[in-house]
Amino acid sequence: MYCTAEPYDRVFFNLGPLPVYWYGVLIMLGALIGLIVAQREGKRLGLHKDFFIDLLVFAIPAAIVGARLYYVIFQWENYDSLLEIIDIREGGLAIHGALIGSVLTAWIYTRYKKVSFWKIADIAAPSLLIGQMLGRWGNFMNQEAYGGPVSEAAYQNVLQYLPDWIMNQMCVDGVFHHPTFLYESVWNFLGLILLLFLRYKVNPRRGVIFLSYLMWYSFGRFFIEGMRTDSLYIVPGLRTAQVISILLIIGSLIVLYYRKQKGYADELYDGTSLKKKSSKKKKKKK
Repeated sequence: MYCTAEPYDRVFFNLGPLPVYWYGVLIMLGALIGLIVAQREGKRLGLHKDFFIDLLVFAIPAAIVGARLYYVIFQWENYDSLLEIIDIREGGLAIHGALIGSVLTAWIYTRYKKVSFWKIADIAAPSLLIGQMLGRWGNFMNQEAYGGPVSEAAYQNVLQYLPDWIMNQMCVDGVFHHPTFLYESVWNFLGLILLLFLRYKVNPRRGVIFLSYLMWYSFGRFFIEGMRTDSLYIVPGLRTAQVISILLIIGSLIVLYYRKQKGYADELYDGTSLKKKSSKKKKKKK
């Protein structure tokens, strides 16, 4: 499907001689909103209001380093100097790398603070989706992370109903491309609704919300990644993100089963002990 449109300016504003990019602004906005959401929920569950601020101070740098390292490792041949490797102003960050960096940091931090990792992970899971949801719009402004060319049928049946300001940015080299950033952003929004439903209506065992986040995101990412034109590859024909997504789904299912079988998930999300709950029921029966 042919088109003609100029891409948007990647620069949000200039701070003197330094350009401030939309990409960075949207990532920081996602982190800020995610922090507020986590703080409010943490307060409800008895955490100090500064807990997530302190965690974020360590998690953001770790996420950025993890995201960049992950990306650079699979694109090593494209970098000629250290300056190119550390330049992230125009993108080149991988969500799976950010996830590894931030989760590892959270695990270390919670052990240091003597707080349950699963409690914090469950609280933070919706915030992670918020950050990813907004971060994809940074990809939109950078005109990256898009899919393959759009067929006439796909445009007429679906994509023509999208706003022009979205489709115009998906006009690359004179051809409309699938807005995979949008597909993933919408998928993350639906995942956010699911996690909030689990949080407020189901009150599952500890760890279920975070592991549900991993499985939900990975399931959608597997299929969306197959549409993209800029995938990282382990070897030719084998997309890195799809392999990681499958491993995360399988790993999450194993951890869910293991925690339940071994009695490591004997608390509900809100901190209620299942052992105390069952003992109370037995006393009532007597």
